Amino acid sequence: MNKKTALITGAASGIGLAIAANLARQGHSVCLTDVNKEAVQQAAEVLRQERLDVFAQPLDVTSDTAIDAVVTAVAKRTGAIDILINNAGLQHVSRLEDFPVDRWRLLIEVLLVGPSMLTRAVLPLMREHNYGRIINIGSIHSLVASPHKSAYVAAKHGLLGFSKTVALETADQDITINTICPAYVKTPLVEQQIANQAKEYGISEQDVINKIMLEPMPKKSFIAMDELEGAVNYLIDNVSRNITGQQLVLDGGWTAK
Repeated sequence: MNKKTALITGAASGIGLAIAANLARQGHSVCLTDVNKEAVQQAAEVLRQERLDVFAQPLDVTSDTAIDAVVTAVAKRTGAIDILINNAGLQHVSRLEDFPVDRWRLLIEVLLVGPSMLTRAVLPLMREHNYGRIINIGSIHSLVASPHKSAYVAAKHGLLGFSKTVALETADQDITINTICPAYVKTPLVEQQIANQAKEYGISEQDVINKIMLEPMPKKSFIAMDELEGAVNYLIDNVSRNITGQQLVLDGGWTAK
């Protein structure tokens, strides 16, 4: 594959950092972005020690001004943004009647509005080059629901509808948009969920893992980073150029039932 430029949100740790490292090791130029300026700069520095072509930009995906500034900076530096990975995320576990309103709105802003506005910002560049691969990191909760996660589930479901619409709007060019929907991945975000749900349900953290997180999944396993990296590799490859507006579900059989 020819060298491409990728912009990844939430890339200071977890899934975003793993995908960034994977793409950079394939020879692509990768811009790591994250709301945590120090963390994303440190992550980029670690990858640069491998002599990889990476650079960092702080980015608050809830800010239209910040989005425009980062897209402009990356385009000025590289001339293109070929791949957009919408990965930035957060979680809050609470019954709806106890859910802080400002927190509910923040989840929607980060998980749905942010990816939508980033996609909006990069599409002119992708159209100019007649090439683009937009990949949203969704969730099993893009397809099913769990109690105490109303904002997260609403946002992740909305991401699928958004992606289908953009797929139709970009079908005239070599631009695709798809959503990877994994079951639980062992990331710091999920580790925090384990603790929060243990408190919410009054059970042990191991019971949260066995009886809540992995119970609906026939394979009873967390999704590994190499699975997500492989899914991204497939969706940016030319062989998937006619896959758009779709969900790639990594759920160990969860939704087969």
